[in-house]
Amino acid sequence: MAKKKGSGVKKGKKPHKNKPTSKKYKMFKIEGEKITRQRNCPRCGPGVFLAKREGRVHCGKCSYTEFIKTETKK
Repeated sequence: MAKKKGSGVKKGKKPHKNKPTSKKYKMFKIEGEKITRQRNCPRCGPGVFLAKREGRVHCGKCSYTEFIKTETKK
């Protein structure tokens, strides 16, 4: 008898993978009565925060990037 193609391999729906939860609580700092927020994206508006990277801040949604000037010592 001839073997069937792809025997032993099931096709169909892929198993559900859990996504990591958003960590927006890290974007806020509470010091007593004062609440400070991390910078928002000027293009996307409030609710979309800028990520801090080496020498720049970056928006993951619209790719807005702002470079931070660093002072060099002579």
